[in-house]
Amino acid sequence: VPGMKLGNETWIVKEFVLVGFSNFPDLKPTLFSLFLLMYLITLSGNITIITIIYLDHTLHTPMYCFLGVLSLSETCYTLVTIPNMLVHLLMENQVISISSCRAQMFFFLGLGCSNCFLLTLMGYDRYVAICHPLRYPMIMSPSVCIRLGALVFCSGFLVAIIETCLIFSSSFCNDNRVVHFFCDIAPVLKLSCTQSIAKALAIFFLSVIVVLFSFLLILLSYAFIVAAILRIPSAEGRRKAFSTCVSHLTVVIVHFGCASIIYLRPESGSNPEKDLMVAVFYTVVTPLLNPVVYTLRNKEVRVALKRTLGRRLRTQSL
Repeated sequence: VPGMKLGNETWIVKEFVLVGFSNFPDLKPTLFSLFLLMYLITLSGNITIITIIYLDHTLHTPMYCFLGVLSLSETCYTLVTIPNMLVHLLMENQVISISSCRAQMFFFLGLGCSNCFLLTLMGYDRYVAICHPLRYPMIMSPSVCIRLGALVFCSGFLVAIIETCLIFSSSFCNDNRVVHFFCDIAPVLKLSCTQSIAKALAIFFLSVIVVLFSFLLILLSYAFIVAAILRIPSAEGRRKAFSTCVSHLTVVIVHFGCASIIYLRPESGSNPEKDLMVAVFYTVVTPLLNPVVYTLRNKEVRVALKRTLGRRLRTQSL
């Protein structure tokens, strides 16, 4: 184990080895091709959404501005883990320094928490738009949206600082093998010299606040939304009101479902292979679903995309 010997038996670890998919050597070329394809689709999808929202003035509303920020955040979120994972699928040596591991965990948790809070904010935006339509421009004014967006990311990275400091507050002993393809909470915490129950409980409590509290706030927003939609007299009016929420609700269910499975299970970290499969889903598959859902299920985004492509083709033909 690379590190410094302390006493007769204990080694202080100086670097980690990411085990990743080492248990599936024959699948590595296939996994690399599959993950690379999904990653390219994710990047192109998010960049397309950001570009459409920027170019089409009809989408310059709080709802789509938040969607653009979510797409940008998701792009950064995937950059933290997937390129490194792809490199490791091609290489035998999967060493990562402790400082790099700490940085990766900080940005992964910061962006992940921020996405949870951002989805909560998007739920609040839908609540105001449907339940208080006349006051919507005043409540969700540009200055308010900027402040709320800043609060979302400050809160997300504050949680990340606390959790990362808790995990790296003590040294790591003997085993330096992280049974994962990136530095996630459970596999790194298992290698700590001091297995503190208080530290594990504090991290779990923060995860509950971020995931469960955010999800409950979204459910509360949708409870008011459903009540307001049911009061709309026409079926067409009810359908149109609910259609503005379908894409967001789909992403919420997938995002918070995966986060709950990996972070809110009492036995989290006890089954590395199961955790690995779930981690693949929420780091590779979930970011891919977001642009697909918002592009295919959101009529305004589809119309704006066709309009933008039409203008581009007309410009090139002149």
